[in-house]
Amino acid sequence: MGSGQRTPAPGWYPDPDGAPGTVRWWNGVTWSDVTTPAGPGVDVGRAFEPADRAAQPPASSWESWGTDEDDEGPASPLRTRRRPLLLGLGALGVVLLLVLVAVLLDGGGSDADGDPPPVAGPTSQPGNTFPPGTVRIFDEAAGISYPFLGDGWLEWDRPYQDETTETAGQYFVTQEDLPGGFDVFIAQCTSGPLVDEYGYTGASSLQATVTAVAGSVRQLYYPGPNEQEVRRDEALTVDGAPAWLYEFDLSWDEPGYDASGERAALLLVDVGRATPALLYLSIPNTHAELYGVIDRVLADVDVL
Repeated sequence: MGSGQRTPAPGWYPDPDGAPGTVRWWNGVTWSDVTTPAGPGVDVGRAFEPADRAAQPPASSWESWGTDEDDEGPASPLRTRRRPLLLGLGALGVVLLLVLVAVLLDGGGSDADGDPPPVAGPTSQPGNTFPPGTVRIFDEAAGISYPFLGDGWLEWDRPYQDETTETAGQYFVTQEDLPGGFDVFIAQCTSGPLVDEYGYTGASSLQATVTAVAGSVRQLYYPGPNEQEVRRDEALTVDGAPAWLYEFDLSWDEPGYDASGERAALLLVDVGRATPALLYLSIPNTHAELYGVIDRVLADVDVL
């Protein structure tokens, strides 16, 4: 940063690439690849130009993570993006345009003392709501729908999760070439009908069943030994249906992993079928600025 200019605090700011109605995460030094719609509850700072933006390394593409930066020529995509089963794109564009106009109007004016305009304080989480018309993923097999999280998130094209008979949803890769034989580490928001092995017998067994699932994923997908801190273990009503939420933080100290922990949430919903729907959200602490996504999605799950 050049001398004499205040460094903006980490937070959400209007996307410097000019995407209408979109905000991008500024980590206090440079722009990240994380974007989100500028909906209600997202604390957005005023637009600014970094003092030495030209000297900053370009933000890496989400889809080029894991490529060799020394290779010449454009990096090839890590995965081919597939089109999710999404609706509401037209309405989303209108809403985002209106939000952008509101942000620009609110950002007018100047500082009489000549100092840089004030910016929003640090914020690590977006608000708890999505704008009307947000694109959604419809998991017909599980019987639920939930918001698509936007740029950087890919439609699930990996094998089915062990916990579900089918798997739908979204993810992005946070690290490749893991120790211990694992291929990649991911952030995910996935769903599917629960497999029979967990012994679900109806709404009265929601808590016992989702607790068993949590114990299983802890062993299957995370390095060990690890420590667990339960954040929420509570009954919920999801779109009128009984459900149980089990949310926890895991931490570990394992060489070879970029992340040293993760926040995960398992939501089990009795959708009125023989098999409940499981929604599985997980964010490694390398991307802790996205922890707020968990609450936002949980607050916007519908039963089909």
